[in-house]
Amino acid sequence: MLVIYSIIFGIIQGLTEFLPVSSTGHLVIFHEVWPMDLASDLGFDVILHAGTFFALFFFFYADIVKYLKGFFRSFKHWNWQNDLDQRLSWLIIIGTIPATIIGYFFESEIENQLRSLWVVVVALAAGAGLIFLAERLSRKDKPIESVNAGKALTIGLSQSLALIPGVSRSGITIITGLFVGLKREAAARFAFLLSIPVIGGAGLKKTIDLWQGGALTQDWLIYLVGFLASLSSGYFCVKYFLRYLKSRSLAPFAYYRLILGLVLVVLLLTQVLN
Repeated sequence: MLVIYSIIFGIIQGLTEFLPVSSTGHLVIFHEVWPMDLASDLGFDVILHAGTFFALFFFFYADIVKYLKGFFRSFKHWNWQNDLDQRLSWLIIIGTIPATIIGYFFESEIENQLRSLWVVVVALAAGAGLIFLAERLSRKDKPIESVNAGKALTIGLSQSLALIPGVSRSGITIITGLFVGLKREAAARFAFLLSIPVIGGAGLKKTIDLWQGGALTQDWLIYLVGFLASLSSGYFCVKYFLRYLKSRSLAPFAYYRLILGLVLVVLLLTQVLN
């Protein structure tokens, strides 16, 4: 039964990490609904996040290689204005800095203090409101080439809010991308590229800590199954979500967040969930 649960959790992580509905919020909910009795629920979640990191890595592999070449090329010949790969490599670094610093100093405290369903409810509702505002007020007419240092830093600062369960890393960064004028697909693409070093670095640190504590050796098969489910579902989610955003609105995801939040409020008030 744990293997089936692991597959379900992996699929949930793979879908919700990239859709603007909050993967952490969903994992908090499903751990309450289906307790798995693992050595470490947090360790399991880390492995699922590792699956989505590799989904991004494989999907954007060609871009990663291209931007790495641009980054190293910048040391030989700085050409920020005319070399897009060089410029985007540095913009991703600039955008990564805020979440890296805030995550390093506050991630453990946030995970311990804010990992509750009521926090998820509030964050789901707030995120829905921001989606509606972004869809209504933003221009949504700029390509990814229009991103500059200021926009990258702004989007990077918003990524820090993803530490709060229910916010959604992809959601808050895509919303911010829309507010600075990016097209939906361009906002999502830059948000996904921006999340690769943050998810990868945080996941590596947590995995090392959990391995040293012995948490990953006790349920390794369950973790492996969840990892593979997360990786495969995440890969296809990124692929088709980017296609979706070429011509469609984020509004359905806002409605989903509101409905999920209302369901959680009812379950909490009736004490079905604690």
